Amino acid sequence: MNDIWNPWHGCKKYSEGCEHCYMYYLDSQRDKDGSEIYKVKTNFNMPLKKSRDGKYKVPSGATIRVCMTSDFFLEEADEWRKEVWEMIRSRPDVTFWLQTKRAERVFNNLPDWWGEGLENVIMVFTTENQKRADERLPILLDLPFKHKGIMCAPMISEITLDKYLKTGNFECVLVDGENYDGNRPLYFDWVKRLYDECVKYNIKFDFCGTGNVFIKEGKVFSTGTYTELMKECSEFRDLVRGEYRDKDQE
Repeated sequence: MNDIWNPWHGCKKYSEGCEHCYMYYLDSQRDKDGSEIYKVKTNFNMPLKKSRDGKYKVPSGATIRVCMTSDFFLEEADEWRKEVWEMIRSRPDVTFWLQTKRAERVFNNLPDWWGEGLENVIMVFTTENQKRADERLPILLDLPFKHKGIMCAPMISEITLDKYLKTGNFECVLVDGENYDGNRPLYFDWVKRLYDECVKYNIKFDFCGTGNVFIKEGKVFSTGTYTELMKECSEFRDLVRGEYRDKDQE
């Protein structure tokens, strides 16, 4: 990932994973209300901005994560999104990473010219538990996107993705625990299960982090034992990298 583009800011809490939203927490530290939604005028056209020499500030080949302090398919952003789609279409040399929990809003909010989708867009659905995975992922399977991914974050219960991954329609799975003022635990066994499923179907797996509370073999790691927590996290990352290296060499 190379950059973040927030054409609008603020969101409405939508499901269980939103309970301890990091954006709400960070806004509260600035005495702001995260539920206030507004267009970020100074950065709205970020992909089109150019430097004095006429070159795009976002270089060719970059990947941009869009709406990391909101939801790309937020209802309040419907009018702004129309402009954003045009900017995405005008930069086929840049990859745009879109994320949403609002699965049911996606199809009706694609542009008229969308067809089978754009090569430079990856659509990622967030699924914090099995209930939401089973609600949202069947919808994503049927949507016209050339690239699709799954993000289990914050992962607040055990999830199996086997029946979705075996379709061959997903390119990546990301997992993260709950951070900032959230303390719902992430279990090593949950992460390992998803990792094993990804290896089974040769799908990229990214363990983003443990969150504030990480439990492995009955031992609880928290921000109070940060050094040990990071050691456990790095060991698992090494395991992931090592097994993928072995797989690539087969």
